[in-house]
Amino acid sequence: MHTRTARIAMAVAVVAASGALTATFVSGGGKGSADAATELNQYVRIQNVRPNVKNPVPGAQASRGSFTVDCGTNGNGKFSPDNPVAQPGIRNGAEHVHDFVGNLAITANSSNADLDASGTTCRNGDKSSYFWPVVRIDKSVRSGAETRRALAATTPRVTCPSVRDRLPAVPARAKAAVDTRLAALDRAYDAANRRMAERSGRIDAGHNESVLTSLRTQRAKLIKGISDSIAGAGGGRTAGLVSLVECDTDYDGMHAAMRHTAAGVKAGLVANPQVQCPTVRDKLPGVPAPALDEVNRNLAELDQQVSQADERLVTTRGQGGKDFVDNAVLGPLKAKRTAVLDRIGIAISRHAARPQGLEALAGCVVTGQAPAPNGPGNQNGATPAPSAPAALPDPQGPNLELPNNTGGIVRPASVLIEYRGNATSRVVPMPKFLRALTGDAKPTSRGPANARATWTCSGFADRLADQYPVCPAGRQVQRVQDFPGCWDGKNIDSTNHRDHVAFADPGTGACKPGFVAIPQLRITISYDIPRDAQIKGQYALDSFPEEDHNPFSDHNDFVNVNSARQMQKIATCINQGRTCR
Repeated sequence: MHTRTARIAMAVAVVAASGALTATFVSGGGKGSADAATELNQYVRIQNVRPNVKNPVPGAQASRGSFTVDCGTNGNGKFSPDNPVAQPGIRNGAEHVHDFVGNLAITANSSNADLDASGTTCRNGDKSSYFWPVVRIDKSVRSGAETRRALAATTPRVTCPSVRDRLPAVPARAKAAVDTRLAALDRAYDAANRRMAERSGRIDAGHNESVLTSLRTQRAKLIKGISDSIAGAGGGRTAGLVSLVECDTDYDGMHAAMRHTAAGVKAGLVANPQVQCPTVRDKLPGVPAPALDEVNRNLAELDQQVSQADERLVTTRGQGGKDFVDNAVLGPLKAKRTAVLDRIGIAISRHAARPQGLEALAGCVVTGQAPAPNGPGNQNGATPAPSAPAALPDPQGPNLELPNNTGGIVRPASVLIEYRGNATSRVVPMPKFLRALTGDAKPTSRGPANARATWTCSGFADRLADQYPVCPAGRQVQRVQDFPGCWDGKNIDSTNHRDHVAFADPGTGACKPGFVAIPQLRITISYDIPRDAQIKGQYALDSFPEEDHNPFSDHNDFVNVNSARQMQKIATCINQGRTCR
């Protein structure tokens, strides 16, 4: 019997046995039950799914048009385990591999300026980033007991974005106040991990959410205080710090006890190699007021240099010999960084003692070549706690595998990116750099409230399943991922990455009070998956370890980097009821 067991059912069964979580969100036909014998419970013949897609009837003021963007199917091979929207600043934060189309430079550390300067795979020049977890075919047999054992031996933790190394230059007269709040962030992080450890060996979604909600409240207050201190002392812009508030659950420890079929494979190909450089911001002293603007310009230039190097790694993959990266990317980058670091030292030295040791921060490495500079740190940039899990490996081998995410990646046959209208009103342009996500990568450890059914087959647009579909012969497996179509009119992100946008009312299509309609993004990803692999349950999403390839953990992320002119063009097309490209 094929024993790669029902993925979410396994995890739910474990935690239900401990009394920590009511097993109410096993996918599809297994919902309400923790009993599922094999992973085949996670697959459903699409003909057995009742039609469930109901579109609101357009009203007199509806915006009926659509705008389609062609960004390809990731022919550049931009794969990465980063999630720049949900986990900014955290390398390998997704613990699984994403397909990226559009923006070529984006990583977990990209600034808005970096994104704006990037190249793109989109034919109309759209520099937005669209990304989703890959699908794999894996014919090997895995035991669900392996995952249960791994969970039982794991102490859950929280993962938080770095704050220290994402700040602008800190004015000298704000340095003490900022350091005090950074230390308070560290204490809040440690306290949250002590609470998480109370549920060692099991998953308790309610407890996790309680811990994260409390931590989010503390971090929001402290990060706002940091921002206010810097601004009050004449420092640079800190509006983007809201993206660093949210933390997440972390079951990384499961990886150590789970079989990884690529563990012995020489890393002949890594996913989206990235430049890793020593952090600079957290090494600077308080900066004298007259030097702030110059230091911030140079810090931005350091960011841009790394972004350009990352993009070059994507666009030159496979070129040159074994020394190509050292000679064409890392060598020139070190020379540029050395010059900028020297300028930072000179700018500060005009008004205070010159900081020592900046020149040692010039050298960088590429993922897969050596450990990241500075070593691992906790998520606020301080020395890690002794119990912190080891950093995840980079994706390995020709299949770009991470622990428990194994098998050959299935390339999409097509990716359809559409901006659509609203059933009750005209749409307003999205703001540039708006972040949005749909679905939830962690319905087991965070609860299923934000998870969405996405799976169907071509020719069955009237139904979506939260199980993997088995399609009739000749039909494609599809993922249909709708993003929120309403915006609060002010913010490009929020503390939980969700509250600044909202889904329209499913019955009427109207946005809730205080929100306005924006072009609603839909991404449809189609795959030619052999029907034999569908019937045998051999295709699945990459996922976090605790999700064990749960189809209900499907998700998609987006950063809008359309120019204001292009986004106005999109909105006008939609409002005029036209079909545009």
